[in-house]
Amino acid sequence: MSDTRLFRSLRVYNFRVWAAGALVSNTGTWMQRVAQDWLVLTVLTDHNASAVGITMALQFGPQLLLLPFTGYAADRFDRRRLIMLTQALLGLLALGLGLVTVTGVVTLWQVYAFALGLGCVTAFDGPARQVFVNDLVGETYLTNAVALNSTSFNSARMIGPAVAGVLIAAIGTGWVFLVNAASFAAVLGSLFLLRVDQLHTPLKSGRRAGGLLEGFRYVWRRPDLKAMMVMLFLIGTFGFNFPIYISTMSVSIFQGGADQYGVLTSALAIGSVGGALMAARRERPDLRLLGVSTLAFGVFTALAAVSPNVVLFAAMLTLTGFTALTFNTSSNALMQLTTDPAMRGRVMALRMAVIMGGTPLGAPIVGWLADHAGPRWAMMVAAVSGLIAAAVAARLMFQQRRRVPSS
Repeated sequence: MSDTRLFRSLRVYNFRVWAAGALVSNTGTWMQRVAQDWLVLTVLTDHNASAVGITMALQFGPQLLLLPFTGYAADRFDRRRLIMLTQALLGLLALGLGLVTVTGVVTLWQVYAFALGLGCVTAFDGPARQVFVNDLVGETYLTNAVALNSTSFNSARMIGPAVAGVLIAAIGTGWVFLVNAASFAAVLGSLFLLRVDQLHTPLKSGRRAGGLLEGFRYVWRRPDLKAMMVMLFLIGTFGFNFPIYISTMSVSIFQGGADQYGVLTSALAIGSVGGALMAARRERPDLRLLGVSTLAFGVFTALAAVSPNVVLFAAMLTLTGFTALTFNTSSNALMQLTTDPAMRGRVMALRMAVIMGGTPLGAPIVGWLADHAGPRWAMMVAAVSGLIAAAVAARLMFQQRRRVPSS
């Protein structure tokens, strides 16, 4: 398949503009995530992984708590304007956290408060941004656009942590937060530059009560969506706690500093970019791909957990990132392509609530386990989650084959 085919959704002007702005903003966001975790782990506490887990729980918990409103908002309101509002608020929160940090008055409870604020805004931002990709390109290019959007996100994930590690060591965490605040100007500018008349905006769903219940009923009637939700819950709750895994392995096992932590996070992102690019080549993902990718995720995470040195650990992280992004991107595209357009916002909100909202459940458990049993055992929990998710996919495929009448 040619490179032109690989990047086919970039033929659309609106998607090109959006992707450029999002890349800059996402780079700043990943810089902030690394700086925030490092601030909690090494400055505000004495290598307390549980505190990092609490921070993550506060940042991702609103995905569940605000679920009755976030999907409905993505379906009902002008998504472009909604994203403008959420991105501006995220920029202001980054600015506030940066100011209290550079002035030396930051405390752990303040970081907790900012994490909760970020979580509340992101709960509305996430579903709208995911469905907005369809508004930019339409269903013809959706699979490719979702994959390239993930490529952009994970390219930022590759660049941001490495840059953050250098900046933290050179000038401190506070300035990283301020750089992130400035980066939101890029995505806001791209939203202003979009050609609104070329957006593929579907008809809005009716203004009746019970929007969230409609989403639950819709998913409950679909065995494929239910299975994907279970897989997402397992991986999101116990598998995707990479800030805890990488920071504790880097500090406790491999005795590294902020620069090593940034490089290891970037190693994970290198694999993620590869997984996203492979997904961009596919016309349409399927359940078999989800099962294989979660199985591989479990295997490579287990190998990372037992790695004897930092070089092998980084290599396993790269493969883990590849499989994790293959699953994440493919499940995203498959769920959107097989969901009624009028229900997409609510289904994607449920998806994000499951994969991100599970973190408040899993992160404190994983953080506690890293503190008391060691980081390697904590990573083994992630490995097991991948293996169980693969078993869920295998079970559904077996059931589907049994339902197909023999010729």
